[in-house]
Amino acid sequence: MHSVHATHHGVARHSVGIHQTRFTPRRHRSGGHVIQCVAYAKTASDVVLSGNARDWWDNSRGVYARGSAPEPGSVLNFRAIRRMPYGHVAVVRAVEDNRTIVIDQSHWAQNGIAKNVRVIDVSPNNDWSAVRVALNSKTETYGSIYPTYGFIYGRPDDGVMMANNTPAPAHRSTRSHSVETASFDALQHPMNSTEVAEAPEDAFGLEGPSRNLR
Repeated sequence: MHSVHATHHGVARHSVGIHQTRFTPRRHRSGGHVIQCVAYAKTASDVVLSGNARDWWDNSRGVYARGSAPEPGSVLNFRAIRRMPYGHVAVVRAVEDNRTIVIDQSHWAQNGIAKNVRVIDVSPNNDWSAVRVALNSKTETYGSIYPTYGFIYGRPDDGVMMANNTPAPAHRSTRSHSVETASFDALQHPMNSTEVAEAPEDAFGLEGPSRNLR
């Protein structure tokens, strides 16, 4: 069982205005090797936990606040699935509307850090339990449905799970993509749904094992 770092590095004590504020990640090391998603999330957010990405949700209990409402600086925690057995974590950079966020992440279907990547919520209840990730930062084409735990916030756990009850902003994004919510069958078996523009299978084959970080 992985231990949890209880030390908070510059933990914010106040709420962030999610529709006005853009999060500026902390500086990270760069080099010739691939920075894994867990290592990157630790340096680009105020959430510092041990274990694989799939373990962060449980490991954050009693340490960091959690919930289903996206905030700049929070960490989106993906569940482990067959094609991604060690899960995934990404840092929320901005919230565009109640169904769209922008993330920074590392080692997602590519080797290296990807910034300003859009993620759309396709969960039936708008609770961010199922998402699709843009194939890159310059496209409106999205990949498969991925189940998530929710968001981990860089502030102490107060025992209250934050719900996503934020209304849509008055001025919604004018982008043309439409959000089609996932069916319950798709959420049960996210890789069995028929979808276009899925990320290459071999990319996920390389991605999973590298998540086993110490």
